[in-house]
Amino acid sequence: MQAYCNSLTAYSRLKTREVKIGDLLMGNLHPVRVQTMTTTDTMDTIATVEQTIRCIEAGAELVRITAPSKKDAENLLNIKNELHARGYTTPLVADIHFTPNAAEIAARIVEKVRVNPGNYVDKKKFEQIEYSDAEYAEEINRIRDRFTPLIKICKEYGTAMRIGTNHGSLSDRIMSRYGDTPMGMVESAMEFLRIARDENYHNIVLSMKASNTLVMVQAYRLLVNTMFEEFGEIYPLHLGVTEAGDGEDGRIKSAVGIGTLMEDGLGDTIRVSLTEDPEFEIPVCKDLVKRYENRDHHSPIAGLLQKIRSTVHRPSSADEPNGQRLAVNGQRLTLPYNPFEYKRRITNEVNNIGGALVPIVVAGFLQKEKINVEDLKAIGYNYDAATDKWNIGDSAADYLYTGNKTLDFNLPGTLKIICNAGKWLEAKSPLSFGEGRGEVCFPLFEGVEYLDIPDKSSKQNFVAIDVHTIDKQIKEKIFDQVATDVTAVLCLYSTNKHSMADVRRNMIELMDRNIKTPVIICVESHFASVDEQLIQFSAEAGALLLDGFGDGVWLVNDPKKLHNTKVSGRNYIPVASNHQFLNATAFSILQATRTRISKTEYISCPSCGRTLFELQETTAKIRAVTNHLKGVKIAIMGCIVNGPGEMADADFGYVGSGVGKITLYKGKEVIKRNVDSHVAVDELIGLIKDYGAWIDPS
Repeated sequence: MQAYCNSLTAYSRLKTREVKIGDLLMGNLHPVRVQTMTTTDTMDTIATVEQTIRCIEAGAELVRITAPSKKDAENLLNIKNELHARGYTTPLVADIHFTPNAAEIAARIVEKVRVNPGNYVDKKKFEQIEYSDAEYAEEINRIRDRFTPLIKICKEYGTAMRIGTNHGSLSDRIMSRYGDTPMGMVESAMEFLRIARDENYHNIVLSMKASNTLVMVQAYRLLVNTMFEEFGEIYPLHLGVTEAGDGEDGRIKSAVGIGTLMEDGLGDTIRVSLTEDPEFEIPVCKDLVKRYENRDHHSPIAGLLQKIRSTVHRPSSADEPNGQRLAVNGQRLTLPYNPFEYKRRITNEVNNIGGALVPIVVAGFLQKEKINVEDLKAIGYNYDAATDKWNIGDSAADYLYTGNKTLDFNLPGTLKIICNAGKWLEAKSPLSFGEGRGEVCFPLFEGVEYLDIPDKSSKQNFVAIDVHTIDKQIKEKIFDQVATDVTAVLCLYSTNKHSMADVRRNMIELMDRNIKTPVIICVESHFASVDEQLIQFSAEAGALLLDGFGDGVWLVNDPKKLHNTKVSGRNYIPVASNHQFLNATAFSILQATRTRISKTEYISCPSCGRTLFELQETTAKIRAVTNHLKGVKIAIMGCIVNGPGEMADADFGYVGSGVGKITLYKGKEVIKRNVDSHVAVDELIGLIKDYGAWIDPS
């Protein structure tokens, strides 16, 4: 293994221990299973059965149902019997929080139970408690006493279990020793896993969910590393980004987190958590899984050198929270970055790219015959002829690629032009690009052109390289030259089927050689459907951004191939303009990776039988009145299980606390309790105003 996967360059599924869930096999290189969760009241047997059937017919291989009480757990038997009577035998999963008694009932009925180690035994009080080693050991024994009965029942009935850690619901014990960290998430699950192993119970799946994709990815990687070092084997992984939201943002955030891990062969089952009807989650899961079905047949990518030392650091134990631990299996892989801890690659600042600046977005207008003022509206620039001024949106592209075309109008002040090197060289008139060559217009050299053409911009030069097809010696010469060229910006892409790893391999090479040239991540999609393109862009660009690679994003497609696609009967992204689609997707990927914030972020749970208000409708209402609050994070949670803990790092929270009642939070602090749901959205706006985070919409 290389740190957390079989290989960082050759696609290979990570082999995990086989788990049996009813008649369904998971792990051990079986197909990645897709699943979802019902949103109905568990006590409403027929409604839950009918929604479960819709999920199964959409393609769900497991369906999870909440069991918040003993009565709900007991009613799982009626649900299961009714499903069997109708001819459906898909495994059911009981979702348990706070109530071990309900788990013990459910484990005798359904094929799998999910427990949250943060609240199965502990009640969260947000208290900082200092534990001695002896006191900490006593806490583990307390968990053992309460958790072991469930293990014994699962062994007796052949029931599988998921130990599902959530970032926002770590126990006070874990928070006190490890903090609000990926390592704390891992240790939270490992405490329960060690107890299960002591009882010789292994029918276990694990998950590390967070609404923050960076935390989620690091936690899964650490979990794999920890299990292999401690046990010499890995249990199946259930991948998911919790509270991802709805619409395109929810899909992008899920594809960034889940796709990043699947790119490296991790994952045995996935669930995409959307604030929508559960059957709409399944097509997104299927598109993610489909991307990797034949990935192992990709063209070879040069491997990474194995050296004596290691730069992969991870917290090794409670006693050595900052200790160094080498890559697993005795291999000491030298990496110039730490896959367990985010740090952006150090680059030169070239014009407005690189250094400490936020990643830029390039919008391509290659296919358009003539570019007009009106066209720029799709990429965030709206011209007002009456005032002769440009209105610039928060998601306005930074660069416009024109290919071999010229412009006959003045540009907005923040927009710059990239054109082909040949066109740049022949442009003589300052009006050809609005404000003059060398100021707002810069050349793009295709690979070897950068070496062959001596005339370059004195300020900024873009160099595009297909790292898959370029001759190795030519690439080496380009890397040698950009290393000393303070005007160079690389645009890296790969036509290899395993393109993300190919680009990452070259990013590692740049770091190994201490080349600080900024890099724009370029991703080109040839898929015909919007949803497939969205997932490809998010997985490939997102994976690189989460590892600290990339000073910009440039997404490319063929608009002639693109068409709207229906997901379970509805369009989730109306593509009126391909340029708008690419630009919005690029900014949403940067937002999902938290590398550039351009809009409000919504952390909304996917709803379940515990939800105490109409979540989809309420989310839409809140979004409609707050979507102009750039950088503000708002959590919308259906019940106390998903708040305040699950909303983790949100600025404001809207949490169901009873039927028709809402509790409002500032961070994790309760500000108003039992607010009537009819006025709660207005009260939320008032709270945002009280804390100085409100601005009036323009």
